[in-house]
Amino acid sequence: GDELDSFMYQTVGHEGIEAISECMGLPLYRRPIRKGTSLQQDLEYRTTEGDEVEELHALLAAVKRDMPEVTAVCCGAILSNYQRTRVESVCMRLGLVSLAYLWMGDQAELLDEMIDSGIEAIAIKVACMGLSQKHLGLDLAAL
Repeated sequence: GDELDSFMYQTVGHEGIEAISECMGLPLYRRPIRKGTSLQQDLEYRTTEGDEVEELHALLAAVKRDMPEVTAVCCGAILSNYQRTRVESVCMRLGLVSLAYLWMGDQAELLDEMIDSGIEAIAIKVACMGLSQKHLGLDLAAL
């Protein structure tokens, strides 16, 4: 695939996003992210023209313009200050609330909650210790 080496975005599996949007009956907003645009890599984000985070700002500005009823953005970061603070920066500049319900959650407990809730999540990428290529295609419960 065309996975980008992004500090901010998970791009593996993005080909299925349109189908998910269609199945859920929700509008889909997308913007291209150019390779190598993680320009501002400090832990605390400072607005930086050309940085990939500014694509998120432009995207959410369009969402806010088209759907003024949208007042918040949910970030799935669990331990990544890098991602969380960048979403917070974008939200603050647009007058949106940043929601990070998983933030600092116990990873084992979160995994158990996902499995117990019946989420059928399939591993499509491995990039951590303890998992290898043999885990690809397996359901969370099988891991």
